[in-house]
Amino acid sequence: MKVLWFSNTPANADEYFNNELNGSGGWLQALDQSLQNHVELHIAFFDQHKEVFRYKNATYYPIPINQGILKRAIQRFFNFSSEKRKLSIFLDIIEQVKPDIIHIQGTENLFTEILPHTEVPVVISIQGIITVVRHKYCSGFENHFLHRPDRKAISIKSLLFPYSFHVEYRKFGPMQKRETKNLKLAKNIIGRTSWDNRVSRILAPNSTYYHGDEILRDAFYQHQWKPHFSDKIIIHTTNSNTFYKGFETLCMALNLLNSMGIQCVWQVAGIASENLIVKVTKEKLKKDFPQKGLLLMGHLNQSTLIEAMLRADLYVMTSHIDNSPNGLCEAMILGLPVISTFVGGVGSLMKDREEGMLIQDGDPWAMAGAILEIWNNRERAIQFGQNARKIALIRHNKERIVSDLINVYENILKTR
Repeated sequence: MKVLWFSNTPANADEYFNNELNGSGGWLQALDQSLQNHVELHIAFFDQHKEVFRYKNATYYPIPINQGILKRAIQRFFNFSSEKRKLSIFLDIIEQVKPDIIHIQGTENLFTEILPHTEVPVVISIQGIITVVRHKYCSGFENHFLHRPDRKAISIKSLLFPYSFHVEYRKFGPMQKRETKNLKLAKNIIGRTSWDNRVSRILAPNSTYYHGDEILRDAFYQHQWKPHFSDKIIIHTTNSNTFYKGFETLCMALNLLNSMGIQCVWQVAGIASENLIVKVTKEKLKKDFPQKGLLLMGHLNQSTLIEAMLRADLYVMTSHIDNSPNGLCEAMILGLPVISTFVGGVGSLMKDREEGMLIQDGDPWAMAGAILEIWNNRERAIQFGQNARKIALIRHNKERIVSDLINVYENILKTR
């Protein structure tokens, strides 16, 4: 079977380029590695490279991004994507590969523009759903914080085109329009939670829904958390410099714990002190921004991240919207006791008070209270972690996931 992926990330080509994998692309790299021994796999993705190349058992098709300063300025000012012109390149790749089936990774990207232009069966994997993310974007902050400029250094670029979260929010507008337009044409969807199933029944009403879980990064299968409680609570969160991921709730919850005299360190991977989300949160909270206990770790490679998680006492997922957050899944497979906001697809990942604790998003009092409940019931917390690991090892089993995906491909080809 010849399979062509269109992907937002380079998947295993990132290894070929000797790049450090980030959290968002690692699971696709793992799936790429596992699948390429079972099908003839071709992967197209946006990148600065231009040449088609073969690496291990897959062939990669970089789609070059050539945008000068003027083009980027026009795109930002008029809020449109000049990359719509890439459609002809996508179709050329399809003609070159002549795949049996096309698999698009993500619902919001330009690749879905091929749907009305090809007779090859197409299946789209849901990652997040931009339509809902944009709806929930300002759940943690008032709208005016969107416009806070991030000028890291005095330069012409930063003065003329300062970054703000409003820039990202504006980009989500065309992405949402594309997502809602093209999903109406979709015939096949792969998702993994009750939430993305329900939302896809509205956005892609003419599609058949298939369940497909995600493979995690290799190293997370090879380690297991062990309890080591002390007098100080060590909390871990993997987050990002993003407006809707609940960093402000985390800071408010930590401030509440500090005010009670609770000794704790909240380590946050993926956010550095100079990031815009930290500056915006400080502006919002003012004197209530935590003065102690907050450890911003920035970007961590895979091994350093695992070390940090293994020395923590529990994991907290803080987002206002998510489907199946990788950080939470990684914490569960390690066996860490977990607390998560009950958003998006999280309810399909873990059962409340069996595999962790679920709380309302944006509620720092409930978050702080759940942390204390876990801390004061440590035997129960350990059981939560063990239960979470057991279910995560089943959910993220590599062989089953690859087999299920191949079955999806075969079923689509049979019923086309």
